[in-house]
Amino acid sequence: MNIREVLRLAPVMPVLTIHEVGLAAPLARALVRGGLRVLEITLRTDCALEAIDAIRAAIPEAIVGAGTLTRPQDFPVAATAGAQFGVTPGLTPELAAAARTARLPLLPGILTPSELIVARAAGFDACKLFPARAAGGLELLSALAGPFPDHVFCPTGGITARNAAEFLALPNVPCVGGSWVAPQSAVDARDWRRIEELARQAAALRSASLGPVPGGAEHLAVPAR
Repeated sequence: MNIREVLRLAPVMPVLTIHEVGLAAPLARALVRGGLRVLEITLRTDCALEAIDAIRAAIPEAIVGAGTLTRPQDFPVAATAGAQFGVTPGLTPELAAAARTARLPLLPGILTPSELIVARAAGFDACKLFPARAAGGLELLSALAGPFPDHVFCPTGGITARNAAEFLALPNVPCVGGSWVAPQSAVDARDWRRIEELARQAAALRSASLGPVPGGAEHLAVPAR
């Protein structure tokens, strides 16, 4: 699979910040049971890499990505932990090169048309729009479809259960990223049934169908563990 194919596996990609390794597998299991297989684990906590490893070992059907990759050195450690793709809040030549070296498929973050042109020149045909709602949300994504009709986006930042369907109705949005499917209160309470139900509701959201995925650069192949 390449990144575009990963984005089409489910309409919502949970963005998870895990503070306790022991909660990683039960949380991921609840989300996968609810129908959300693609998970982004942000590298914002000391146990994030261990959490990726724990999820890969316990739930093989999950597709686990490492998020908040901001330095070139983040890529090899994420790949070693078992991450199957990476997500960045922005893109630099150094980050693109690190993704290629680590053979880690990358969903790069962009915010402006200029940044999008740079990402496309680096070989990417799918990007994360971040912070989506603050940057212009639906209006910006609709405007980008004109000059970039073959590009797709995973908007993240300000996406909620209330507005997710509006974003998914856009033909250039195969999925959205959000944290509402795993509220911290439910995680703290170990309320896996609630999280599974939230995931089920999110998985039921439908996005507009996409056209064929253009040929991608070889560094977008998802590595086996």
